[in-house]
Amino acid sequence: MLATTLTLIYERFPPQNPTHIQLYSMPTPNGQKASILLEELGVPYDPHLVNITKNEQFHSAFLIVSPNNKIPAILDPNGPDGKPLALFESGAILLYLAEKYGKFLPAEASRRYQTIQWLMFQMGGIGPMFGQLGYFHRMAGREIEDPRPRERYATESTRLLRVLNHHLSDKTWVMGDEYTVADIAIFPWVNTLVDFYAAGDLVGIQQFPEVLRVLKQFLARPAVQRGSKIPSI
Repeated sequence: MLATTLTLIYERFPPQNPTHIQLYSMPTPNGQKASILLEELGVPYDPHLVNITKNEQFHSAFLIVSPNNKIPAILDPNGPDGKPLALFESGAILLYLAEKYGKFLPAEASRRYQTIQWLMFQMGGIGPMFGQLGYFHRMAGREIEDPRPRERYATESTRLLRVLNHHLSDKTWVMGDEYTVADIAIFPWVNTLVDFYAAGDLVGIQQFPEVLRVLKQFLARPAVQRGSKIPSI
């Protein structure tokens, strides 16, 4: 069915090369996860800006690849069995790309599932909690006088950082010496919390030196620096 609708997608988002993976995104923390992994993998892909500040995520062509009208989404013209595959949800995209190219996801079963557990930790905890805190601390939610929403999300964000800091105390990366999709999922959100949301003091980020250490080395990676700005706005 997807093959019959490719024309609609390509009319709205013309590919530079239709044999490449097509990325539909914006450099938000979730969007950065997909573009950073693609940069780390070094595979050819065509980025397409979906500007959520202009409600472009509701365009009918984008809904073909992302029915939940959320970024990022990808279209792989050479998916399983050589058929086109569209995927939304950043966690699913990370797992798919890591498995397809055999990188950044351990092959050994127990370590693979441990990596996935930390990816889910980001998807189910860090992303939603940091995002809500950002909304109530910096975005439109700051206009709400009731302090309880911000306090709730600040408290839970601090707890999540404490969990992460403890886990990293004897590790180079989330999975020890191995850099994985868990790091690529988690640290764009940590960076956004501190930098864009300016909530570092609110969550007491200085009490989490291991998190800051790994964030620093994550941001120093050339692929992270490139991927964090793709697609350009």
